[in-house]
Amino acid sequence: MTKRNITLNSRMKSEIQELNKLVERALKAWNNAVATKDDLYLDSVTLNIHGVYSVIEKIFELIARDIDDSIPSGDSWHTALLKQMAIQIDGIRPAVISDSLYMALDDYRGFRHIVRNVYTYNISLKKLTPLVEELKKTCSLFENELMDFMKYISEN
Repeated sequence: MTKRNITLNSRMKSEIQELNKLVERALKAWNNAVATKDDLYLDSVTLNIHGVYSVIEKIFELIARDIDDSIPSGDSWHTALLKQMAIQIDGIRPAVISDSLYMALDDYRGFRHIVRNVYTYNISLKKLTPLVEELKKTCSLFENELMDFMKYISEN
């Protein structure tokens, strides 16, 4: 394994630790919101879910820069980056994530966009609830698929 790949793997492992902290915080805030009926906790849930996708996107940017040597640009670069991670790049790498994970993450990407453009107190509980309910499962799947990818780059 090259020094570059060792560094990349180390950075991705570090980001996974941050991801797990954000998931824990989002779920703790959600439980507090449900228990107390205090909607101020929903602000924390919203911002932590925003942070979850931001970490995932940061990992994707590392891969795009260090492995693919191609980071999307333009108005829809967030969408393009996610799509890039779901495809195999011949002669360079396999797909980083599966199609099913791509679909799940696209919901979080879209939510992150909403959070960046709407005040947190205007976030719809209807949009937030399914994201919270699937958060742990989605992030666990992401971590598993990323670990498989990290194993691939360690061996190649």
